Amino acid sequence: MSFLETSLSELRQKLKNRSLRAVDLVKTALGQVQRVEPQVKGVLHILEERALAQAAQIDAALDRGEVLSPFAGIPIAIKDNLCLTGTKTTCASKILENFVAPYTATAVQNVLDAGLIPVVKTNMDEFAMGSSNENSAFFTTQNPWDLTRVPGGSSGGSAAVVAAGEVPLSLGSDTGGSIRQPAAFCGIVGVKPTYGRVSRYGLVAFASSLDQIGPFARTVEDAALLMNVICGHDAKDSTSATVGKEDFTATLNHPISGLRIGVPKELFGDSIAPEIREAVSKALDFFKANGASWSWTTMSSFEAAVSTYYILAPAEASANLARFDGVRYGYRHADSANLKEMFMKSRGEGFGPEVKRRILLGTYVLSSGYYDAYYVRAQKIRQWIRHDFAQVFNEFDVILTPTTPNVAFKFGENAGDPVKMYLEDIATIPVNLAGVPGMSLPCGFSNGLPIGMQLIGKSFDEATLFRLGHFYQQHTDFHTQVPAWLKKGA
Repeated sequence: MSFLETSLSELRQKLKNRSLRAVDLVKTALGQVQRVEPQVKGVLHILEERALAQAAQIDAALDRGEVLSPFAGIPIAIKDNLCLTGTKTTCASKILENFVAPYTATAVQNVLDAGLIPVVKTNMDEFAMGSSNENSAFFTTQNPWDLTRVPGGSSGGSAAVVAAGEVPLSLGSDTGGSIRQPAAFCGIVGVKPTYGRVSRYGLVAFASSLDQIGPFARTVEDAALLMNVICGHDAKDSTSATVGKEDFTATLNHPISGLRIGVPKELFGDSIAPEIREAVSKALDFFKANGASWSWTTMSSFEAAVSTYYILAPAEASANLARFDGVRYGYRHADSANLKEMFMKSRGEGFGPEVKRRILLGTYVLSSGYYDAYYVRAQKIRQWIRHDFAQVFNEFDVILTPTTPNVAFKFGENAGDPVKMYLEDIATIPVNLAGVPGMSLPCGFSNGLPIGMQLIGKSFDEATLFRLGHFYQQHTDFHTQVPAWLKKGA
């Protein structure tokens, strides 16, 4: 049995009829982790003892005839910026290298309550800052489709372990594209929900007004099933929306005829690789042939989105990361002459280069001489971006774009040019600034590397994205493709 060949629905049915046991699934996951991790390197912590104990409890309950959640016994991976009581939560940073979480994030608790079994915690860009996974303090995760290329970031580990068949599902976080971009690079499905749809309680903050937790899966249907588990209002999170649970699978098989798709011209220009434009264009032709309509639209705010993001996100990061001072928890320099020196050395040695860069930038734009010129102005532009989306959604049901301007790039290719690296998120950042939902799903290949297509919806209308994406996957096979070295028996 392989997670590369078996859907979540199939796994659930096998557990229900007892042709598979939860312990079998956990052992399958652990076996695949052992097999592929020397190449992929997507895992920071293996939760073997905990996972096997949870699986044994689930099997015993099922053997007694107890009625459990249909998800009970399914392995899952958790990004290492999500707290899970009694396990390390490092954010792939030296400053939290030995931090053990004293509580569990709400989204992770929802996963546990549903009987899903966390098997591993995954590698990431340090404190979720990066688009390549090259910023982890520990090691770099490799793209299963080409081990010389990046898996994307910051949730590159969570994407890679699903693409490599180590687990069928994983959780990541998305601040400016950190779920959708690695999903595109790794050829799987990744969803950034509407801001407030999923509780942020227990997610180590990067930029609090932008961060959202979301699912990775091989199929749109599986991602919808996991969204059913993690969404919902949470009183512990002041930014949690007061909306209840929703079954995102209820309309999966509804027809797409009549749906109106808008395509921003700004994301179909020369900045997008020709093979990606071609793949997305073919998808548009497919939707039109099946009853949906599409037409060009203009979203001039997109041109300002990256600049706006890299003022607002670092400003929030500067404030959020001030708590890591070597006093209360985390790394502390062992030999300091005084408190100030201890602060400086602890932070200087504990944080990596990209985190330091963003703290410095954020502190600069929040300083008294530049607050109005940069931060306040960026907030005004953010409102313009939100208005731009609202105007387009008056005319269209869905916005469709490439997820990324290029396929996965080689290690080190963009490392020396932060601006070039930041522009890799040109298509995803506007979605976070507007707070609307976005999904990436595979729509083709370029020289053996996956191409991602992004669907963007109205606030709290993830259901339409799942419907459109599921219909596409029912008639295409891009999501079923597997890297040659990972095929069964390889």
